[in-house]
Amino acid sequence: MKGNEKKQVPLRISATLWKELMAWAEDDFRSLNGQIEYLLNECVKKRKKTSAEGDDNEE
Repeated sequence: MKGNEKKQVPLRISATLWKELMAWAEDDFRSLNGQIEYLLNECVKKRKKTSAEGDDNEE
């Protein structure tokens, strides 16, 4: 995958979660898609950080 090329992913979520994400997206002035992408990116960053910290503690 090159640079900023985007892939489409079908996503099924509950109506309750959809409403919560929509409200959050509106609060952050993002589209629902933008909010989901933002949250996924934050989770990946956190996972990488946690993994790196775990590697440091193993020594």
